[in-house]
Amino acid sequence: MLLGETIGVALGALRANKLRSFLTMLGVVIGVGAVIAVVALGRGAQESVNARITALGTTLLTISPGQIYAPGGVRSGSDRAPMYVADAHALDSAGPAVAEVEPEIQRQLQVQYLNTNTNTQVIGTTPNYLEVRKYQMAQGKMFTEGDDRASRRVAVLGASVPDNLGVPPAELVGQNIRIGGFLFEVVGVLASKGTGGGFGDPDDQVLIPITTGQFRVFGTDRLRQIGVLAASEAEIPQAMAEIQRVLRREHRLRVGIPDDFQIRNQADFLSTLGETTQIFTFLLSGIAAVSLLVGGIGIMNIMLVSVTERTREIGVRKALGATPKNILLQFLIEAVVLCLLGGVGGIVFGWLGAMALAKFGNFNTSVAPSSILLAFFFSGFVGILFGVWPARRAASLDPIQSLRYE
Repeated sequence: MLLGETIGVALGALRANKLRSFLTMLGVVIGVGAVIAVVALGRGAQESVNARITALGTTLLTISPGQIYAPGGVRSGSDRAPMYVADAHALDSAGPAVAEVEPEIQRQLQVQYLNTNTNTQVIGTTPNYLEVRKYQMAQGKMFTEGDDRASRRVAVLGASVPDNLGVPPAELVGQNIRIGGFLFEVVGVLASKGTGGGFGDPDDQVLIPITTGQFRVFGTDRLRQIGVLAASEAEIPQAMAEIQRVLRREHRLRVGIPDDFQIRNQADFLSTLGETTQIFTFLLSGIAAVSLLVGGIGIMNIMLVSVTERTREIGVRKALGATPKNILLQFLIEAVVLCLLGGVGGIVFGWLGAMALAKFGNFNTSVAPSSILLAFFFSGFVGILFGVWPARRAASLDPIQSLRYE
């Protein structure tokens, strides 16, 4: 029997049972679609992280409090060593590799304008925040060194805050708002940095002078973190060494005692967040792949039922000259076609699902051509894997016994 005739017989058998073929494909459609949507979600999150970290600048170093070590060298599980404003002042003269130092005191507080309020991150910082964190002004201006020294109650809003308060950014500049119950004058609004793709909103924040926060709002000089700009990418290792030397001196750490602070560069953040999103992508992809596996088992089940139903037909075809190879190829083609059609449907389903997540769920998604090709060929592989047994069973039927089958 010619190959073309075998393919025609296989497709004719599928057309004769359209509903059953569609329901059989549905498991593969859902499995492939779920895999593509999950991979698109993970890839979009990774790209969002990359963009966020790149926007912060490649020479940015972030210093955060580390865990406290007991005298026996045992690390505390929850307590963090304090960092103070004095640590940031000491870093100003750390060395030539340290270009800028920007301390931050941070707390979630209520911000109120007239009868509208919102909860947002209030950050006490220095005027060089724009330079260190790579922000731009959209309206007004940044507060000055004079405002900081005089502990003036002035504030710069992130791009999301005016929207949360229901007021256009331009109208808020020069107006008074309440932050944690204290009256502040809005002197500027930052330009937007984007939504953050599920990793927090960098625009949902309010900046105030650090001395104002220290003495009037927060009542503490304990820092959440310190941002440091290295003079250049080549000088990052030297800057990290200078920071370590100064902070160990300020914290009076003897030789042999581990650092009670952490210094991270952007490559570290990128690597850590990349690994995290990759693990979640693999985990969710594995769960989605189970659907594809179940779809393949469903196809094998239906093909076995089909062999039983068409036993007499197989006997007639063998009596007319069809070889076991022809029968095996026919049933294998049926299984592969079902899976490939399901794969195509799954690709469309997954692509539409990724678009829906981006549009209605505000997720960053990115469908990679490689994931589409991989899903298509994997669905074909599932068809071969789960179609071989039913096909071999059909090919091994005895023609005489098949003709007698009722």
